[in-house]
Amino acid sequence: MSELLLICGVDEAGRGPLAGPVSAAAVILDPARPIPGLADSKKLSEKKRDLLAPIIQERALAWAVAYAEIDEIDQLNILQATLLAMRRAVLALPIQPQQVLVDGLYCPQTGIPSEAIVKGDSKVEAISAASILAKTARDELMLKLHAQYPQYGFDGHKGYPTAAHVAALREHGVSEVHRRSFKPVRDALLFAQSMKRESP
Repeated sequence: MSELLLICGVDEAGRGPLAGPVSAAAVILDPARPIPGLADSKKLSEKKRDLLAPIIQERALAWAVAYAEIDEIDQLNILQATLLAMRRAVLALPIQPQQVLVDGLYCPQTGIPSEAIVKGDSKVEAISAASILAKTARDELMLKLHAQYPQYGFDGHKGYPTAAHVAALREHGVSEVHRRSFKPVRDALLFAQSMKRESP
């Protein structure tokens, strides 16, 4: 009988938001313990994701979640920061996979044979599982940031550039957890500077 090939699925959450870190998860599923209902996290309700996340953590052979922080996003750019978070997640796995399958167009440098799969989160179960863990972990972190900065409404939009979030940026200014390299945040900083200049 051939030995099981350890395949790790990798996905990220939080590339688009104006605040908070970007998260990534790596998951090696156990073929002997299937998980019904796995799908791209964006296609699942929050309730369904929250139900699946602990099941994935319990039944997977190995899983890890990692982040790239706000200053890293601003220094590197969001793509490179995302690849860094993915690399950290893969290297944090307690078991080393033999192959890494990544959602999207690019693979992190891990030293392990890797393949990028467009729409992989809806084609490969291990990537679907990773997308769920990355999303639920980041959402939980944004709820903690909401407790610190309630004026921005992170509990609702999770840092994404909604009209309410952009309006809150103008009203309350830019916080420590906002990504200064993102245009709406830069615009809010310029707006605050212009208001200062105009005030007597």
